[in-house]
Amino acid sequence: MSLDDITEDRGRPRAGRPRSEQSRSAVVHATSELLHEFGLRAMTTEQIAARSGVSKATIYKWWPNKYGVAVDAFFSELQADSPDPDTGSARTDFTVWLRGLCRFYSGPSGRVFAQLFGEAQFDPEVATTLRDGLIRSRRAALESIWARGVARGELRGDIDPGVAIDLIIGPALYRLMAGHAELDDAAADAIVDAALRGLSR
Repeated sequence: MSLDDITEDRGRPRAGRPRSEQSRSAVVHATSELLHEFGLRAMTTEQIAARSGVSKATIYKWWPNKYGVAVDAFFSELQADSPDPDTGSARTDFTVWLRGLCRFYSGPSGRVFAQLFGEAQFDPEVATTLRDGLIRSRRAALESIWARGVARGELRGDIDPGVAIDLIIGPALYRLMAGHAELDDAAADAIVDAALRGLSR
């Protein structure tokens, strides 16, 4: 990671005035475009500032580095592709959620997300940013689906929810990183079906 990507307070945004939603949206949108055009490593904070019209100093007040902005950009795209459903059926909710994740993974954003995931294996700061800014929030949606399913008697209450969620997310992430199999609706359906055979009552 270059000095350009690191602030004085590593891993934490600096204190500053609250973000303007318009400016935040401009930064996130610009980052999404640049990630697709240049990739994660080649993208710079200067490019984000120039494309968004928001100063580099202001960006560093709101995000610790370019990876933090990238995580927010990915989160926005994931929210659009993979909403948090509540259909009254845990199986349907998991299927809808995982289909959206597979659409995200199989598109241009998925390839860039794989770069971010790869960076996290070598840089603890990137790993923390990814885990705290994206992974925990997405797992929280699945934890809610799991809790509702247990409460309705659809799912087994004697299974660790974290392990159950790993069984649903894990195969899709493995397919993204290994590239050995499809990431489409049929794959999502098959993953959920296989997982719930052991997780359902």
